[in-house]
Amino acid sequence: MSTLTITTIQSDLFWEDVVSNLNSFEAKIKSIDTKTGIVVLPEMFSTGFSMNTEKHAETMDGYTLEWMKRVSKENKIILTGSLMIKEKEQCFNRLIWMMPNGTFGYYDKRHLFGYGEEDKHFSSGNKRLIASVNGWKINLQICYDLRFPVWSRQQSQYINEAFTPEYDVLIYVANWPERRNHAWKTLLCARAMENQCYVVGVNRVGKDGNGIYHSGDSIVVDPIGEVLYHMADKEDIFTITLDKNSLLETRARFPFLKDADQFNIEL
Repeated sequence: MSTLTITTIQSDLFWEDVVSNLNSFEAKIKSIDTKTGIVVLPEMFSTGFSMNTEKHAETMDGYTLEWMKRVSKENKIILTGSLMIKEKEQCFNRLIWMMPNGTFGYYDKRHLFGYGEEDKHFSSGNKRLIASVNGWKINLQICYDLRFPVWSRQQSQYINEAFTPEYDVLIYVANWPERRNHAWKTLLCARAMENQCYVVGVNRVGKDGNGIYHSGDSIVVDPIGEVLYHMADKEDIFTITLDKNSLLETRARFPFLKDADQFNIEL
């Protein structure tokens, strides 16, 4: 399909209160009055950016996953966001890509935020997730991953005598503090320009349980780095339709990706 409709939900979060957060997001999702295909929630949308894994980490058949399955099915949407998941003796900051038929993919955050001691409580992921929706390819990443451009860098392949990028849309879900929001906004635009893709960044607003304020600054950026949407300092639900033809025209007019360096990532 030539278009892809995405809804972003920039929300305050109830600190370590799973039930209140899920009830709040369900009401927000039900309030969407425009047909949409994908709904994007922030990082750790069920708890806030908590390190309290002993109390709040869930299993893959736990309450929040079952909630995502039900809400996705009832609203006929793909629903995505991250939460803390426990598997055996490890915990992951895991993004779930939930489809209406109950099947899902997941991505474990690669770059753990050592400054906030996330690396002391969670294990790092070692593979990317690029989802496919109606001919669109979507690269899914989490917050601090944004600071490491190699992890999101397009690896174009030469297919049918043409350079074909890996993906068309790059999504970041986040709990990114207001005090570093200049980096957040700048790097989202940079990722769009260097990868010639749409970028969607969805952040939370409000103070967390540690007293850290989040300004939101959720953004949608087009492939030449122009901001199509930006909202700061308040809750907001925004729906946008992305145009595949515009993306392809940009790549054809500025064929920069074919000149990029080829490389392998060693984990």
